[in-house]
Amino acid sequence: MNYPETLDYLFSQLPMYQRVGKAAYKANLDNTIALLGLLNNPHNHFKSIHIAGTNGKGSVAHMLASIFQTAGYKTGLYTSPHLNDFRERIKINGQMIPEEKVIDFVEKYKSSFETIKPSFFEMTVGLAFQYFENEKVDMAIIETGMGGRLDSTNLITPELSIITNIGMDHMQFLGDTLEKIAGEKAEIIKVGIPIIIGRKQTETQVIFTEKALQQKTNIFFAEDIFDAKRLTNSTLEFSEYDVWRASELYIEHLQCPLLGAYQSENIVTVIQACDLLAEKYGLSVTMVKEGIEDVLKNTGLKGRWQLLSKNPLTICDTGHNKDGLTAVVNQLKGIQCNQLHFVLGFVNDKNITDLLNLLPRNATYYFCRADIPRALDEKVLEEQAHKAGLRGQSYGSVREAYNSAVNNATSNDMVFIGGSTFVVAEVV
Repeated sequence: MNYPETLDYLFSQLPMYQRVGKAAYKANLDNTIALLGLLNNPHNHFKSIHIAGTNGKGSVAHMLASIFQTAGYKTGLYTSPHLNDFRERIKINGQMIPEEKVIDFVEKYKSSFETIKPSFFEMTVGLAFQYFENEKVDMAIIETGMGGRLDSTNLITPELSIITNIGMDHMQFLGDTLEKIAGEKAEIIKVGIPIIIGRKQTETQVIFTEKALQQKTNIFFAEDIFDAKRLTNSTLEFSEYDVWRASELYIEHLQCPLLGAYQSENIVTVIQACDLLAEKYGLSVTMVKEGIEDVLKNTGLKGRWQLLSKNPLTICDTGHNKDGLTAVVNQLKGIQCNQLHFVLGFVNDKNITDLLNLLPRNATYYFCRADIPRALDEKVLEEQAHKAGLRGQSYGSVREAYNSAVNNATSNDMVFIGGSTFVVAEVV
């Protein structure tokens, strides 16, 4: 098999949640246990940090990976979904897993896949964990796919666990309240392994605290200890922060290339994590600052309030649930432009009424459908958006919608692309 044939096998033979949705979801860890057993349990042979949460876990994972790279550690990074290349999910020191490693893995275990019948995600976790073991990484930053309790990554015993925040997403799997969702994600909290909570929320605080008590471990609410204040001299190249610990200045003029205003919460979470691990891994404040400032260079992270053009100002962001889109809209409100051109698409298994009601009424919308089976039809989106008071028209593809928006925008306008990770993937 060559690489395209291998990818075709992975995408067509194994159910993939990002493409097909609920049909790919497994309600237990049996397959993952069987698959990792087949691989001689590689996850037991490298150190890791485990990250769950509704939003921000990808940004936190990439910043942590960059910091460990800066500190001289061989650093694995497992995230999902990918934007352009499947291999984005599995990196060491910012470099994607080689194509031949993917081919070799599938060829070697293909017959066993037919017996175990792993999902796409389960197979990818197995591939990542074996790669990290074989390459002898010093540290692996592992992001959950969805939830926590039944997530295939939840078989690791990490050095540290992190839950960024809890919002309403994947409710058909995780529950229809913040408390239920938090209960699922709290299951990454392991006996004696410290847990950091990125956002202190009234509905979820007691759930995490009780779980930590049950697991006899320490819990840290990052915002109680650190604060990142965004400075007014931020630019289109970076956002600048002063980070405080209690009343003392901890990091001055941190220049983060991740431009979303919501990153202040993620930065605090990352710094709290590094503070806990500083003594054991020799993480100095200087390394932490450099690692955050070099996160794009070190890891190749894309799609988080990413600047695509300055003329017209063109930005994309992968925020796709209520919490994420609220942060996006709040930041859009602070940008001065004559007209906002909004390229918008969703997946078809979300209740989008609440999401549409969040969006600005004074924008011109370009409704589109990403090139995946799970994408919401652009005509259906247009109809629902019009009912919500949003004006615009539908386009046959993301690229057509994007090109139309850019062509219609003047130099004083702004183009924004979002609503779905898969829409963003087609423009970055």
